[in-house]
Amino acid sequence: MPELDPAAVIEAVARDPRLRAFTGHGRIETLPARQARRHLLLDKIAQAFEPGVRYSERRVSLFLGALHADYAALRRYLVDEEFLSRSDGLYWRSGGTVLPSPPDEPRAQALPTGPCWQVRRQPTRRTVQHVPAASQRRSR
Repeated sequence: MPELDPAAVIEAVARDPRLRAFTGHGRIETLPARQARRHLLLDKIAQAFEPGVRYSERRVSLFLGALHADYAALRRYLVDEEFLSRSDGLYWRSGGTVLPSPPDEPRAQALPTGPCWQVRRQPTRRTVQHVPAASQRRSR
């Protein structure tokens, strides 16, 4: 199973001038209040999760705890913003930017060319009630 590396995430966040202000002492010290910046930060964090791999809640919590003191808020934001999905105590990546693999790896041939591409978000299970248009409604 691929390792979740908090140091790589902190380094990526610290390199981004829009997110650098939120890091300090080798961690994410504060979460952005602006939704756009928070979305950018969550995308950087989601890139650590390998698409198609299921992670236990404990493993996700330990990884996020190494990034930020309030790991539960980070986990909640990742799920609410649809970067991660969860079911039965397991988490998996369901959105965010996927960077191409280095050319020496066999996976790289299956990825489209270009700097990056987006993982399609899977629709969530929601029940939708069909309501007929006004012209189709029957009078009772």
